[in-house]
Amino acid sequence: MLALNQHCLRQLLLLPFPPNLKFFQKTQNYHPFSTLSSLLNLCNKPQLLKQFHARLILHGHHQNLSLTSNLIESYANLGLNSLCFHVFNSISYPSWEIYNRVLQIIANSGEFKETLLLYDKMVSNSMYPDEFSYPFVLRSCKHVLDVDHGRRVHGHLVKLGFYVNEEVRTGLAEFYGELGEIENARQVFDEMPVRGLDYWNSQIVESLQNGNVREIIGVIKQMMEVNIWPNSVCLINLLRASTELNSLKLGVLVHGLIVVSGLSEDVSVCTALINMYSRIGNLKNVCLVFKMMPEKDRVVWNLMISAYFRRGQSRKSLDLLVKMCNEGIRMDLYTALAALPSTGELKSLEWGKQIHAHGIRNGLDHQVSVQNSLIDMYSKCDSVEAAKKVFDLVVEKTEVSWSSMIKGFVIHERYFDALSLFARMKCDGFLVDSAAIVSILPACVNAGAFEQLKYIHGCTIKYGLLSTPSVNTELLASYAKCGCIDMARRLFDEEEIDNKDTITWNSLISAYSKHGEWQQCFRLYEQMKKTYFRPDSITFLGLLTACVNSGHVNEGWKIFKEMTETFGFQPSQEHYACMVDLLGKAGHIDKAKELINSMPIKADARVWGPLLSACKMHSETAVAELAAEKLIEIEPTNAGNYVLMSNIYAASGKWDKVAKMRSFLKNKGLKKTPGCSWLEVNGKVHEFRVADRSHPRSNEIYSALQYIELEIEDIIKASLPKPWVIEDIEH
Repeated sequence: MLALNQHCLRQLLLLPFPPNLKFFQKTQNYHPFSTLSSLLNLCNKPQLLKQFHARLILHGHHQNLSLTSNLIESYANLGLNSLCFHVFNSISYPSWEIYNRVLQIIANSGEFKETLLLYDKMVSNSMYPDEFSYPFVLRSCKHVLDVDHGRRVHGHLVKLGFYVNEEVRTGLAEFYGELGEIENARQVFDEMPVRGLDYWNSQIVESLQNGNVREIIGVIKQMMEVNIWPNSVCLINLLRASTELNSLKLGVLVHGLIVVSGLSEDVSVCTALINMYSRIGNLKNVCLVFKMMPEKDRVVWNLMISAYFRRGQSRKSLDLLVKMCNEGIRMDLYTALAALPSTGELKSLEWGKQIHAHGIRNGLDHQVSVQNSLIDMYSKCDSVEAAKKVFDLVVEKTEVSWSSMIKGFVIHERYFDALSLFARMKCDGFLVDSAAIVSILPACVNAGAFEQLKYIHGCTIKYGLLSTPSVNTELLASYAKCGCIDMARRLFDEEEIDNKDTITWNSLISAYSKHGEWQQCFRLYEQMKKTYFRPDSITFLGLLTACVNSGHVNEGWKIFKEMTETFGFQPSQEHYACMVDLLGKAGHIDKAKELINSMPIKADARVWGPLLSACKMHSETAVAELAAEKLIEIEPTNAGNYVLMSNIYAASGKWDKVAKMRSFLKNKGLKKTPGCSWLEVNGKVHEFRVADRSHPRSNEIYSALQYIELEIEDIIKASLPKPWVIEDIEH
């Protein structure tokens, strides 16, 4: 039928215009414009409508206000707003109705300046919009922030008597609110004779924009006073306000209103309630609302899975996924995005593969967001090759895809693969974002690729990423680890105080600590305390490390006590390890042992290791045996502990025990992990291991090393006044 209508329409457009049909001539009450309007209604395609428009102009009917009004409406329905305006401009004397309609069309298309110009033209012709068009004019004033226009419109509204209209007043209040004139906005609302739910919703939104929880609670009280109960839309707005303001107090109050209003079984309201409690971090109430819901859709299940993950309960998150599938609800895109991070945190490759298989079965494996999550999940589950396969299958890669794969390579210490992938990302024309920079910088540091580090620094400047705190902090730490402490300090000083965070301060403190500039660490700490930044556990770890390296025992005790007593931090294994190392190196072996015995947590290898090393330094065999016994109990396969204990026995002349240790190592097949280092020469990174001769120029390298050793021996000989013996040189 539709095809027949369109065929007849095309035939009619080929006839003289208007159609000169015989049955029209026989009819006494013939209305050609009525016929044309009916014909216009059939023009439901741009091409047909343009043909009709052309015929209208050709036959001189383009000034007919009824036809042109319908033509404007038809163009607007097809989304051809520019042609609407073209038709309007061709009318010599537009009617009041046409002005109103065109005002609405232009405002809806986002051309707010043109809307105000048209309004001025209308007023100059002694015509004013109706109460349905004035909200569009006010919205245009709000978007262009035109104060003069807004005040002039306000005057017209009062003059015309439209000021009592609720929708008009709401638009006027929003205009004043956008300009920051809160008092004027409040006055407009207060003068409203009738306050419906639209008014109260606007009040809530306005209070939310001000970020004032008390103001929102005040609005709720006012609603109760005039016996207005919020509907589902109003309650969802209140829950959104609770989430954005991170106010549990407001959220609980709104929850009470939901129960009293009888909307506790409304799916949309309960969904918003679960989302609010989840974002604020109240998992107990999330579970309560979820349990009480009579009907649960997929959105609710997805929110619950995400809520458990965000609170660090990844196992329960996956258990809930299984329960959801058993309920017969199929996994969608958002389910996969909610469940995959839990799999990565648990490092459960089996779970990850199952979710991947479900995704393939449900047609989600081609969604780039799911593919990115799969790359991240496989990387965390120690299956970087599987992550690489997924990455290669991504057709439309995003910056997140590249960043996730680079991060995966870095996690698995495949630094050269990460650097190569970063170069490929650049070659393929992808813009480098902050996530990619933060992911690739550790690869530069660990591979010793200093030239690459400087190149990436240049990229951050080029793309304007240096102002991002995470990028600047990572760059600072990277330069410090590569030995460029001056550049690290320069980055710290150039960063604005508002952009600095605790991580930035910690990075520079740790950098100075590792580079032996201990006084700078303590100065930075004092400077940090004078700002509004509060030191954290990492700050104190850097300071204690500086004390260990510098041998400042008293300063170390002072900082340790300040951490626990002034700032209330519970020391971790790393903090105790630093203190044991500090006391041990200073010869206070008994104090170090007492500190370990006073620990509220069980000491691990990080604490016993420094004590054993200190015992070797000060020939404390008895305490060393205790430390070695604890270490062997904790790390039975770590050959380094046995070697260290063997050296202690050798230093005290207990050769029978040395032989026993060596025999034990041999029988167990334990070997000390060989050291590894990197060196960058002319932009190329060279890797070396102990007794490694795989390098193409190894003969030259070892010859140079032997020459250096001879030079060192000659220097030592010259510095010693009596016959000397060099002992315990480890190659």
